[in-house]
Amino acid sequence: MTKTILDNKIAFSSSNSVKLESNAIRSAQFHQIGLAQIYREQIMRTKRRTAFISGSGRNMGRACAKELASAGFNIILNGSANREDCELVAAEVRAIGVEVIIAMGDVGVKADVMTVIEKAFNAFGRVDVLVNNAAIRPATQFLEMSDIDLERVMNVNCYGAVWFSRAFLPGMVENRWGRIVNFTGMNSLQGTAGRPHVAMAKHAAWGLTKALSREFGPKGITANIISPGTFPDQDIDISQSEQFLGLLRQNPTGRLGRSDDIAAAVGLLCSDKGGFINGQLLQINGGVVG
Repeated sequence: MTKTILDNKIAFSSSNSVKLESNAIRSAQFHQIGLAQIYREQIMRTKRRTAFISGSGRNMGRACAKELASAGFNIILNGSANREDCELVAAEVRAIGVEVIIAMGDVGVKADVMTVIEKAFNAFGRVDVLVNNAAIRPATQFLEMSDIDLERVMNVNCYGAVWFSRAFLPGMVENRWGRIVNFTGMNSLQGTAGRPHVAMAKHAAWGLTKALSREFGPKGITANIISPGTFPDQDIDISQSEQFLGLLRQNPTGRLGRSDDIAAAVGLLCSDKGGFINGQLLQINGGVVG
């Protein structure tokens, strides 16, 4: 009887030891799988490129952020005032499955730009794609334009691109890959009366683009500029606007521009397949001649 009890105890002890050992092995395996998953995610995060888009809370900037996120880029959103718009875009980008941060700041104020740059570097280490989308277009007659008016427009529409390029280009050079997309405008290139400072700034941005394309093209970095045609704001009902209806009738495609039209071009320019497009001005206007 005593022997039977002893044998049962030994059997129970042995069985329990086997179970404990099995659980320990299983736990170790799960731990290893967890670490491997974390490692894979870290590697993926390191390999994934990062895109910065200024003025990305609405319209073209929003569409570009979603397009580049769909291409696998981590995204840095930027706005000057309305954080709520950026938060809505951030939610859309996260749903695509990439990382996103919001770096608020006025691209026409150098101190703000430096803060935005610092936040970008802290989050991702470098920026591979720079889309200088933010712009202002105030109406001012030349003889009424003050130095302050001119400085403000030049800062937002041109110098912001200079400051961001100066900060992000060293990382692109080190990685031997980078994309810069600037923006001008159809009316600005024509020199429309009433916005002389806008025309000046947008021509300067075109000059910057050409210079960067020549200097950094041999280092695997492209720089291009997009000139959009008529792209109504996302909240505008063009059927209620005689101005837009008139422009609609003049457009060979029978429609006006949509933000996705710009985003598609940006997506190509920022891809590996777009690496031979460099130093170009792309007019995206439906075929309007001007």
